[in-house]
Amino acid sequence: MAELLRLLSLQDSSTRVVMLSTASLAIAAALVGSLAMLRRRALVGDAVAHASLPGICLAWFVAGDRSLAVLLLGAFVLGLACMGTMALVQRLSKAREDATTAIAISGFFGLGIVLSRLIQNQPGGNRAGLDGFLFGKAASAVTSDAWLVLVVAGVVSATVLGLRKEFGLLCFDRAFAAGIGRPVHRLDALLLVLVAIVTVAGLPSVGVVLVVAMLVIPPAAARCWSVSLGTMLAVAAAIGAASAIIGTGLSAVLPPPGGASGGGWPTGPMIVLTAAALFVLSLLVAPQQGLLTAMWRRHRLRSSVQSSSGSMR
Repeated sequence: MAELLRLLSLQDSSTRVVMLSTASLAIAAALVGSLAMLRRRALVGDAVAHASLPGICLAWFVAGDRSLAVLLLGAFVLGLACMGTMALVQRLSKAREDATTAIAISGFFGLGIVLSRLIQNQPGGNRAGLDGFLFGKAASAVTSDAWLVLVVAGVVSATVLGLRKEFGLLCFDRAFAAGIGRPVHRLDALLLVLVAIVTVAGLPSVGVVLVVAMLVIPPAAARCWSVSLGTMLAVAAAIGAASAIIGTGLSAVLPPPGGASGGGWPTGPMIVLTAAALFVLSLLVAPQQGLLTAMWRRHRLRSSVQSSSGSMR
């Protein structure tokens, strides 16, 4: 308990860096993910995440640099290329969006695995640290990495909140937004770019495989608690931040799995599991759409009807 309080009070410098970076990233991902989910673009982040792996590998080949900023820039460029490819394939082949997303995920991720193996076979390639981007390496984040994530998350969050009304019109009534002169095409493109930025920024924390969870799970949980966009954004951000803080704390204080001597529980997966647990809790007890709450309301209504019919007799 003393160690947990020490972590939660941010007295440990390494944990403070990890918590601040993951919490700020989770808030930004929750805000952008809420808009993407309402626009039915939730899986775009998954496609961008899988496309980022070959981008990281190509950045390593071109620059020969392990700088996080350089690698993430390569991931961002390939993420944008992935979204452009999806739009082009959908337009030329008339395929559904889910089909083009699946094609992009499998194709770009396969390319990334091949390039990653080529890097591993290069002299010094096994020290490139690219495997950490598959499942995340939040626990090894340094101060410069945390500041980079913090700045990116702050810019993304400020953009979403500053254009909340415009994004709300885009999500709920695109035709009306276009009719009153809102630049719906540019807003749609900006939303996709924000999804790509958050996805790429989340790679060091939770990795290619799990980063989409930070875009989808907190907004899905918040949808159970709210019926308005403003409330949904606030609740999603709170759930995302809570998932990051609790998951990071648990990964630091829990004993190593199986009594192993090296390393504790992985930070990224613990954050995702915490978010999933909060989603299940929201699904059960949320006042508007919770399953247990609905069962309780039906029980009270049935009891009221039975008592009313009994008194009439």
